[in-house]
This record gives sequence, C-alpha cells and structure tokens, in this order.
Amino acid sequence: MPDLSADLPTTELEEAFLGVVDVEGKLLAALEGLGPVSGRDVVLLDAGRGYLERGLTECGARVTAVAFADRRDPDRAMAELAELPAAVADVVLLPWSELAMPDSTFLAATERLLRPGGRLMLVHDYGRDDVWSLWPERRDRLVLWSQRRGPFLAAGFRVRVIHCWWTFESVEQAQELLRAGFGEAGAALSTLMKRPRLEYQVAIYHRAATDSLAQSRTEDATGAPLDAAVAAG
Repeated sequence: MPDLSADLPTTELEEAFLGVVDVEGKLLAALEGLGPVSGRDVVLLDAGRGYLERGLTECGARVTAVAFADRRDPDRAMAELAELPAAVADVVLLPWSELAMPDSTFLAATERLLRPGGRLMLVHDYGRDDVWSLWPERRDRLVLWSQRRGPFLAAGFRVRVIHCWWTFESVEQAQELLRAGFGEAGAALSTLMKRPRLEYQVAIYHRAATDSLAQSRTEDATGAPLDAAVAAG
C-alpha cells in the first residue's frame, strides 16, 4: 500500500498529500510509543514509496521494507512472505494494507516473523472524522473493525486512536488538492471548510506475540479506555 490510506492518481499528488497529512508526526510518535521502534528491527510489509520507511529510520529503527509485487494477489504476497526468515523482527508493521484483514491467513502468517515478545502493528483509518466522506464505501467496514466485539479486538488486538490533521497552506490549496485527488467528493468536502485543515483519525491495531484474547481492550491516544459508545461507533 502507498504511504497514505488512499491510492492517488499520480505520484505528484501523492507527494503533495504527504506534505499535508499528519505534519505533526503523530503517527510516528504513536508507533514509537507502542513499539517502541527506536533501536529495534522493524519489518515494514506492503511498503510504499519510502516515506514511512524514512520516517521510521529517522526514529532510530532498523527497517526492512518489503513491497509486494502485487498487493491485490494475496496468494502471491503469501508466497513472498514465506521467503522471509522467521523471528527477524521486534516489530512487524503493515500500514493501510488490504492484506491486513481480520482473520486472514496472511495476517496470521506475519507473526512468524516476530521474535518472542515482538509486536504486530496494523495501521488503518478509524472512519470517524472530517475526511471519511472521501471514501464512504469503506467507512462501515472501518467502524466495524474498531468495535469492542469487532474482529480485531476479538482476536486479541488493542487499538490506539491517533487524532491527526490534514493541514493545508490555505483553503484554496485544499480545494485544489482535494478536487485533483478525489474528484467531486473532494470538491464537495472542500466547500465545507472554514479553515485550512481537516480532522483525520488513524487506528493502530497492535498485539504482542504473547498477548491473549483476555488482554484485549480499547485505548485512546492517551492510553485510557475508550467509552463504549465511541468504540461501538
């Protein structure tokens, strides 16, 4: 998957949005807090063009980035995953990957890469923010995933919700980029903007190699349990 949650039509647009999304670096800070990643071996699966890889390296991680030949072919990705040695990672990270689905054979196979006590972390959108209208067909699935009885939490994952922003130079820049990147949905969203930023929430599902189902719980960005109504959407 690219270093963003959306496939954008051109490399130039992807670069433009990389300069807008989470300029505060909250995602990297959260990955460090949950891992940590600094000074540790991190396997980044389904890697993008190198933006997240560089960020992790700057945090002090020793990163092995794996970009699958065809992320739309789970069987091929599984074969490529099988070629990686076992127990090489303190952290395995999949950002916005369609391969990181609940209960998938691929996801289960990634844990082979972890050392004892290592941590598996999946990054997905949370689905409750200003930008969800750009991909409404995905929102129901994203909200379901984060519920207390959803497939991730029921499988022993915890979820940390990161409150980020898309921060533009101006409303005019936002209008231009949103229309270019997302067509009419982007244009419609930009007409609602009163300031040059949009709320964006990211969910990090994480599980230690030794976590049991009984340890499953939901956290917000401060580490406190989320209110049940919020977790349920």
